Amino acid sequence: MSGHSKWANIKHKKAKTDAKKGKVFTKLVKEIMVAAKGGGDPSGNPRLRLAIEKAKAENLPADNIDRAVKKGAGELDNVIYEEGTYEGYGPSGVAVLVNFMTDNRNRTASEVRHAFTKSGGSLGQSGSVSYMFEKKGLFTFDMASVSEEKLMEAALEAGAEDVNPNQDDNVFEVYTDPTEFHKVKTSFDGSGLKYSQADITMIPKNSVKVEGKAAKQVLNLLEELEDLDDVQDVYANFDISDEEMAAMA
Repeated sequence: MSGHSKWANIKHKKAKTDAKKGKVFTKLVKEIMVAAKGGGDPSGNPRLRLAIEKAKAENLPADNIDRAVKKGAGELDNVIYEEGTYEGYGPSGVAVLVNFMTDNRNRTASEVRHAFTKSGGSLGQSGSVSYMFEKKGLFTFDMASVSEEKLMEAALEAGAEDVNPNQDDNVFEVYTDPTEFHKVKTSFDGSGLKYSQADITMIPKNSVKVEGKAAKQVLNLLEELEDLDDVQDVYANFDISDEEMAAMA
């Protein structure tokens, strides 16, 4: 899980830069629009509720959120986005999942394929790497904000599966079955415990250790994929040591 955690941290820092370019806002609006296809009322649409909460956390203006909901629900003229996943391999056989939302699948496929090829990787067939990942709800809590004992008690009571201390990032990671994510989130919200992240994500079942040139190529691939307007999320099962990360930084 170390690769997953490290890439999440890299993305968090990078998001501050992307926000200035509007990339984060664009992806949040797409997520809201696609989620709103399942109904424009967030109280009855958990995916939409989560998308709106994430948008608010990134300070997306309320008018933009409202307009995106109405477009997705068909109340306003709307570009139709379809969603899907590309699967492939990066350098050293690192497995990569790419979630996308697009109004032009041919354009997206071409851009994603180019990113893989440029970084020494390749696109694979559907199902070629997805079995290496597990869909989970994930919450993170700063270690300074709560004791492990108190969090463990609250997490188990809420219906979470596991609490994992991540010493590298100074956070507790709480994992849930994705179907229980919103129930657990509601319980945490009511308990007063403040999480720093709450999302449904893909966790690699095992990791591939990469170093040197390959490590740099893997990070370049993930960053290039994240920079594509049609790409929403990127997941990979790499493991790069802290020393290697520091050297590249």
